[in-house]
Amino acid sequence: MSVLEKADSGVAPRAGLVGRVPALAVLEYQLVAYRRTWRAGVFSSFLLPLLTMVGFGIGVGAYVESGVGGVSYLDFIVPGLIASTALQVAVGESTWPVLGSFEWIKVYFAQAASPLRAGDILGGHVAFVLFRVLTSSLAFLLVAALFGALHSPWALTTPLLVLLIGLAVATPVFAYSASVRSDSYLSLLFRFAVIPMSLFAGVFFPVESLPTALRWLAYASPLWHGVDLCRAATLGVAPDWSVPGHLLYLGAWAAGGWLLARACFRRRLVV
Repeated sequence: MSVLEKADSGVAPRAGLVGRVPALAVLEYQLVAYRRTWRAGVFSSFLLPLLTMVGFGIGVGAYVESGVGGVSYLDFIVPGLIASTALQVAVGESTWPVLGSFEWIKVYFAQAASPLRAGDILGGHVAFVLFRVLTSSLAFLLVAALFGALHSPWALTTPLLVLLIGLAVATPVFAYSASVRSDSYLSLLFRFAVIPMSLFAGVFFPVESLPTALRWLAYASPLWHGVDLCRAATLGVAPDWSVPGHLLYLGAWAAGGWLLARACFRRRLVV
């Protein structure tokens, strides 16, 4: 009997690392399910950055002859696209899969019937989301390297940055998805949060060109802080804000989102 079968049957896993860290059983379940669909994900992970860089970086960049901030338009948008990819993957994996696990396939309730606690279920699923964020962002980073858009050894820190961005985004979205009953609310999240952030958080142009009110909304979003950090890493320049300030801000989103998501999971699962 596998670890997952033991968890589903109510038998606590006792041996190995999974036995000591129950959330790993949930991560294992997610990875087993992903094993059936990973090929399509890998294809889109490479195709999307390639098309985006050709369309925006080269196509639109041809009309931005002077570049942005002293660098070519392609070099300017690449770090923003990497951070935006982390955000979109994190949101996508934290919305319908979470709501579905409560409302449709009820897998969370099956897991809660085992010795797994709400925090274990949440932690294992969040770990899988971070895995998806990392693999998708690494694909984007590889394509960027092939285009010659990485100009600093600090670009090697980008995978760590995208993990932090993913955590800062995924945990509050987990809380939101766990508190709604219809996927109509998830569409609202994309319409009024994800799309505006992707367009106006410094990915395609500097936020300084926005009106003051919109500029401060951009500063409040976790994506802008991630974009600024990734841009500093790939270009080897100083960020607009201090690095500790960015990290603390994203860390606050991650910690606050985790506490809220765990409370929502406990309430929903009644454990």
